[in-house]
Amino acid sequence: MVDVSSKASTIRQAVAAARVRMLPETFKAIQAGNAPKGDVLGTAKLAGIMAAKQTSTLIPLCHPLALHKVEVEITPDSELPGYQITALVKTKAETGVEMEALTAVSVAALTLYDMAKALEKSIAIESIHLVSKSGGKSGDYP
Repeated sequence: MVDVSSKASTIRQAVAAARVRMLPETFKAIQAGNAPKGDVLGTAKLAGIMAAKQTSTLIPLCHPLALHKVEVEITPDSELPGYQITALVKTKAETGVEMEALTAVSVAALTLYDMAKALEKSIAIESIHLVSKSGGKSGDYP
């Protein structure tokens, strides 16, 4: 791991996003609460939060961090059709939380797929990316 002990502990925040695209019928079933496994969106949201807290066990050389805030939002998008997923992660530490935010949206999207795969196998997870980050020596992005 990189030695971050000489870095200042500052407020760090990152936002990541992903899209989950599906057939209109699948989208309607999820919106109506008619998925065989139950609460698709609630389960995916909880999975994303839990995943952010486990990032250092999933990604080699990633520092374990005490997270102060993790929010996962799953927004229906009838234009896709599907869902827009965003995660905001915040801490006060010597290193950033970009990987935690990216892990949160990735696992939320994977969980959404898992919860709905009985309805459709062709669900697509798309455009996982860092939206913004703040804090630390390298400053803000974008």
